[in-house]
Amino acid sequence: MDFYRVGDKVISLQKIVDEVKKILDLRQKGFSQIEVAEKLKIDRSFISKLEGLGEVRKGKNIAAIGFPVKNKHEVEQVLKSYGINYYLLMTEEERNSFINSLSAAQLLNIMGEYINNFKMFDIVIAMGSDFRLNWFKAFLDCEVITIPLGKSPLKHDVEVDVEELKKILDSIVK
Repeated sequence: MDFYRVGDKVISLQKIVDEVKKILDLRQKGFSQIEVAEKLKIDRSFISKLEGLGEVRKGKNIAAIGFPVKNKHEVEQVLKSYGINYYLLMTEEERNSFINSLSAAQLLNIMGEYINNFKMFDIVIAMGSDFRLNWFKAFLDCEVITIPLGKSPLKHDVEVDVEELKKILDSIVK
C-alpha cells in the first residue's frame, strides 16, 4: 500500500482509490450526484469535480431495456462494447421469475425505482413488444429509440437483431 505523509496526517492511496470506485460505481448505476453524496456522506461538488478530472468524453447518457430477449448475453456484449453500462435485459423465464418472486407492493416499488433510474438518461434504447414499447415511451421523459420484438403479448424469447442495435448505437454514440 502507498502511504503519504502530509503534515501530521498519513494518507492511504488505496483508501482513496476504493472510495472513488464506490462513487463511480454508484454513478454508473444511475444514482444522482446528490444521492451518492448523501449515501457516502461527502459533498456533491466533490463528485462533480472528480467526474470532471476523469472525463474522457462527453456525450449522451444512454441506457437500454429489453425483454424477452433470446440472445441476452450477445446484446449485453454489444452494449458494453459501446460503453452502455446501465441496462435491464431479461429472458421470458427471468421476467416471469422476477415478477412471481415479488408481492404486488414490492413489484410496484421496484418498477418505480427502475422508471426513475431510466428517466435520468438522455436516450433509452427499448426492445420489446409493441405494447411495452408504447409503455416505455409514455413513462420515460427522454428520447426512446425502439427495437420492436413483435406483437403483444410475447410469451417466448425473441432474438434482437444485433446489427440493427449496432447501427443505432453507431448513430448516437459519438
